[in-house]
Amino acid sequence: MDSSLRALPSLSNNSGSARESAGNNRKEGVHVAAAPAPFLVNGAQQVRHLLQKRESTSDNHASARQRVEWPRADLFGYIIQVESRVTGTASFESLSPPSAAEPSSSPSRKPPEEPSPTPPMRNKVKQLVEKSSKSTQAAFWSRTPTEEPLETLTELWGKTFSEPKKTFKNLSGFLSKKELWVLAYQRTSAHLKGTFPPRNALHSHTLQQIYSLQHAVLNNYFSWNSKSHQLIHHPTPITPLFQDRVVQELLLMLLDPIFEPRFSTKSHAFRPGRSPHTVIRTLRTNFAGYLWFLRGDLTHVLCDLDVDVAMGFFQKGVKDWKVLKLIKSGLRESQGRRASNEGDEEDRSRTVRQRKKARTSKRLLKENEPKPDPYWLRTFFDFAPEEAENVPNYGHIGILSPLLANIYLNELDHMMEEKMVEFFRPCERDSIWKFSMDDGCHNPSWPEFVPASGKEKTRKMDYVRYGGHFLIGIRGPRDEAVRIRKEIIEFCESKYGSRLDNSKIEIEHISRGIQFLDHIICRRVIYPTLRYTGSGGKIVSEKGVGTLLSITASLQQCIRQFRKLKFVKGDRDPEPLPCTPMLYSGQAHTNSQMNKLLETMADWYRYADNRKKIVGFCAYVVRSSLAKLYAARYRLKSRAKVYKIASRNLSFPLREHSNNDAPEYSDLIRMGLVDKIEGIQFSHMSLIPSCDYTPFPRNWVPHHERVLHEYNRLQDPKFFCELLKSIKRQGLCLPQDKVAEMVWNFKVLGVHNYQRTEIENSRKGIFIDERKYIEGAYPRH
Repeated sequence: MDSSLRALPSLSNNSGSARESAGNNRKEGVHVAAAPAPFLVNGAQQVRHLLQKRESTSDNHASARQRVEWPRADLFGYIIQVESRVTGTASFESLSPPSAAEPSSSPSRKPPEEPSPTPPMRNKVKQLVEKSSKSTQAAFWSRTPTEEPLETLTELWGKTFSEPKKTFKNLSGFLSKKELWVLAYQRTSAHLKGTFPPRNALHSHTLQQIYSLQHAVLNNYFSWNSKSHQLIHHPTPITPLFQDRVVQELLLMLLDPIFEPRFSTKSHAFRPGRSPHTVIRTLRTNFAGYLWFLRGDLTHVLCDLDVDVAMGFFQKGVKDWKVLKLIKSGLRESQGRRASNEGDEEDRSRTVRQRKKARTSKRLLKENEPKPDPYWLRTFFDFAPEEAENVPNYGHIGILSPLLANIYLNELDHMMEEKMVEFFRPCERDSIWKFSMDDGCHNPSWPEFVPASGKEKTRKMDYVRYGGHFLIGIRGPRDEAVRIRKEIIEFCESKYGSRLDNSKIEIEHISRGIQFLDHIICRRVIYPTLRYTGSGGKIVSEKGVGTLLSITASLQQCIRQFRKLKFVKGDRDPEPLPCTPMLYSGQAHTNSQMNKLLETMADWYRYADNRKKIVGFCAYVVRSSLAKLYAARYRLKSRAKVYKIASRNLSFPLREHSNNDAPEYSDLIRMGLVDKIEGIQFSHMSLIPSCDYTPFPRNWVPHHERVLHEYNRLQDPKFFCELLKSIKRQGLCLPQDKVAEMVWNFKVLGVHNYQRTEIENSRKGIFIDERKYIEGAYPRH
């Protein structure tokens, strides 16, 4: 054998039993769980016996030789490191795997034993351990050629979007890439500690732990929530375990690009590039003209998730048995445990007195404990609407739960897309959707307005889902809405095994208002004056009539959320309460925290028609709550005195009255001794931004998906062949030259001659796509 095997007898002499060996290793600071249990229970004798047995049966089989190389290349690193920490006989050269060019000794030949080391030698090796972490990292990463993890994931995203229906039968190649495991470790550490550790800053001991976790997953002896076999330790005890979160992060990076192109465009929750804002903008663009709405709640279906049914849906995209075993074991072990949020469970277990004490008292953080989220962020999270409040959490699979929920409900999304096509019946006498499903936006710049029509209307249906809640708009009679509800209930019972009541899918008319994501969808009749440019450049004004879709923020829901957070009391006429959680913070810090909350609230209500009103109410509640807090802190007795000293936006400093002379506040700011106090934003109605009415494309696609489709298009050689043919046929022409020619012809020749010139050019061989582009960019009147 090589030189690394000569150090094995000393390890066997020092390890009498498994418990004694583990105790000695813990005393020396060695990670005992770095190698599988059979290789550490009885020391190096088991290793040598296994190698002799495998090498004796691997003369005529290449696969057997590969199995022998696996413990040589991987396990010797752990065994020799254990020996180097305990006995001090091994060097760092033994950490690297044996070279293929070196001849191996006979299996039956026993290497000679070496004497036990002296204490000076042990100290020398200890110094080498501390001073040569970089060389150990180099030896660790030199075992296999490494690649950039982002390049690997980018290639995976591009491959999945080029073949959306492809099933991945083997993911072991991705699981064996060390750089992906290190990236998963970095992302998990950033989530828990708040800082992203660079790869060069990772210690060799940490890299060895990551490597051991990788082998545990690849060799099927990893188990969820195994507290007795922790391969990666975290300074503070967390639930779930740190190593479980690393595995979850790696699986999420691999599974997210596989299932993302399979998902329906009607789903907006827990997906990159989509958010509640995209749902609201979709409602404003696509749901104008609908009379009946079905508002469904599928939380019961997600809570009673059937493991076998979920794994059947999961196998449509991934059939790797290692990944399937990990997911299924995590679901089986946590099948009886359903928790929507760990923080909510802690709050329920506390009494009212303990909650009040936790809000007002100071708490010192422990060593290596991550800082909690700031107060303004926690407050905004408590404003989460009902549809986004219950995040799926299936125990041991952790952050994979939202992805699994989307996979579970993706069948319902595709079923509803088929129902939309079957339900559509156009009517030429209607003012909208006369011919096809995509011509509904008669005016893309004003999609909320629908002109009045006769009795005969187009039958059409649309669908959108956010998490476990969906909304269906129907243009037709109420009987059709009842039939659609019955079909959805039958589908859920046959596909998911869950029986839904009629109360879970409510049918509501647009005149009563439909609440979804804390916004109310309603309509009103308006009589606008339509102005457009007719033939010959003449401006035409016509009086019209129609309905306008309105999406407003729910003021009552906002009051209920403030009352739950103890900001106000009362319902109809709410009275602000002092903001007691900021009792121990200074004026500058308190104003800064509340400004961040108000900015986030203003962005949340960005697409609401009553944005000024709802943000103004939030600013009033926050400003009055802080004024009461400052009145109690600085003994000013009333809000009026606080406003008199600190002004309306609370930007001037407040301090207790004292007889001693103190420097002016402006001098303290100039010397850098105090922070500048920011005034509370939105103190006047004119400072509040208005609603954002930016047009939203009907067939909207997130930016990253457009980039991936364009990337795959450039990778296709057919695209370049067609581009070369078009260049040979037409020649090169800049868009600026074409636009300049069109404008010149329009000015000089007039509208009629311009149209005639366009027809003549079309006869000469200009492409139809180019004519469509010209007509789309410059429509004829």
